[in-house]
This record gives sequence, C-alpha cells and structure tokens, in this order.
Amino acid sequence: MAAGFDTLIDELERSYLDAQERMSDPSVYNDRREAAEVGRRLKELEGPYKLAQEWRSVRDDLDAARADEDLRELVPELEERSDRIEGELRLAMVPSDPADHKDVILEVRQGVGGDEAALWAGDLYRMLARYAERRGFKVEELGASPNDGGGYKEVTFAVKGGDGAYSVFKWEGGTHRVQRVPETEAQGRIHTSTATVAVMPEAEEVEVSIDPNDLKIDVYRSTGPGGQSVNTTDSAVRITHLPTGVVVSMQDEKSQLQNKEKAMRVLRARLYERELERQRAELDETRRSQIGSGERAEKIRTYNFPENRVTDHRIKLTAHQLDRVLQGELDEFTEALSTEDRRRYVGE
Repeated sequence: MAAGFDTLIDELERSYLDAQERMSDPSVYNDRREAAEVGRRLKELEGPYKLAQEWRSVRDDLDAARADEDLRELVPELEERSDRIEGELRLAMVPSDPADHKDVILEVRQGVGGDEAALWAGDLYRMLARYAERRGFKVEELGASPNDGGGYKEVTFAVKGGDGAYSVFKWEGGTHRVQRVPETEAQGRIHTSTATVAVMPEAEEVEVSIDPNDLKIDVYRSTGPGGQSVNTTDSAVRITHLPTGVVVSMQDEKSQLQNKEKAMRVLRARLYERELERQRAELDETRRSQIGSGERAEKIRTYNFPENRVTDHRIKLTAHQLDRVLQGELDEFTEALSTEDRRRYVGE
C-alpha cells in the first residue's frame, strides 16, 4: 500500500475525531450556525471514517495471514476485500462541492421551438418539482412568465428544506431536449424542442455582499401572457446589478416589497453562482469539464416520447421509462452522475 494513501487515512481519522471534539465543545454547541456546519462536516466524514476502520481491520488480518503458514489460504480473499474497500474509500473521500448542502434556486426557460418549447418548459418544471417533493424537499415558486399557449416562457422556483438540495439538483443544469409530436401537429411529425435549466445554490445575505449603490431598481405594472396589464399599481420590480449587468424581474406578488425581496434572493443566488464558477474554474477545471459544466448551452439530456426513452448524454445512460421520469423519478440519473463524477475525480 502506497504511503500516500496511509497518510490520507490518517488525515481522515484526525478530521473526524476533531469534528467530534468540536461538536461537544459548548462554545460551538451554543452557536447555531457553527454547530450546523460542524454537524454537516461530521455527517460527511462518518461514512468514510467507518470504511477506513474496516480497511484497517482487513489490512491487519491480511498481514497476519501472510505471516502465518496456517492462514495463507485466506490471503487472496483478504486481498480482494482490501482492494474493494480501498476503491470504495477513495470514492467516499472525494471532497464535496462546498455548496452541496445548500437550498437551491432553479430557472427553467423555453428554448428553441416556440409554443412547444414553452409547453416543454412547463413539463420540466413539473418534473423537477415532483422530484423535489419525492426527495422530501419543499418547492416555492418565486416567479413565472406564462405564454399564450399554456406553457412558460420562464419559471423560477426554490427547492429547500432538509439538507443538500443543491447536491441533488446541480445535475439538472443545462439544455433538455424533447422529441415528440405536438398536439397541434396534424401530420403526426415528430418535432424537436428545447428548454434550459439554470441551477443556483441559494446564498444568504452574509455570503454575498451587495452594495445598494450598485443596484438600479425599476418598478412597473405587472403584465399577463398577452401583454395586458393585470395590476393597477406599479408592483412589479426589475433589479439591475450594474457591475455585472445581471437583471432580475419579479411580478407575481401584488406587493412591491415582496417582489423586491424575491428578486434580491434570485440576484444573490446568481451572483453567488458566478463566484463559485470562478473558483471552480481556477481550482478544478479538468474535473468539471469531464462531467459537464451545467451551462445552459450544453445539451445534457434527450427525452424521446415515441420510444418512451430518456438519454443522459454526459454519461451515456439510457432509460426506457420516460413516463416515470416525468413523474419525478430521477434518482437513477442523479446517482449515476454523482458516482461518475467521483470516479473521474479519483482517476478510476
């Protein structure tokens, strides 16, 4: 066994024991924010720590078997167990994304395909919302722009509660392509349309400092799908972050204050995601390019209705259960993408 791996195990055990010690420290326990952070760290290390103890036990048994003539026949089996546990341990020790434990804000937008793309954006929104509910998260719609055909130009919503919404939904960022016969297609021809999903960890105010002087805030009257005014007061809000050019609009609430609060949440999430992307590009560009960046321009998945087929292009995974996927059964894709990401990180 390489000395480097032994060193990693030593560091893992020290980190776990240190987190345990900190968790029992009254000064940490009385600070809710720090206690939550240490608790998350302890939970993150628990699985790898247990594997490390199992690996050490098997290695001790292997050393004993090699040294004892009567136990030599056990060596192949113990070597196989040692190698298997080491592989599991290397995967378990891959550092997690610092944003994995956060709540998340998603933006679904119609792409290419006109009204059919808007209908597909609505289908995607419902699929993701059902998935969130199946995983025990809560869904909060922040803003929606319906179109005349019954779909959505754009819909923004938050997924929160529990722990780790971002770790689940970050794999959904990108372009989702659909192949199906639209209801308005008289000749029965299959059309291809797209919708895009942006996934952003929700940031707290203390994590993203926004200078009020950097904001241009406009208010106007809310409008419906056809452009007609649906409110008699200037309750809709548009916030422009001047240094970056990021623009967020909200009009769903009747209160200007509520629309402004929602717009600020989305703005913080967008700015936080931009900063995370900058850090990731500097620290881990290779890893992110291998599994896919989640950029909207990147086609990540195709949903083929005639064949009841869903294909994830990043990992070449195909499932013939489109109907179930649209009901929010996405676990197979989430787990496969997460596992492949870890495997590529450790070079397996």
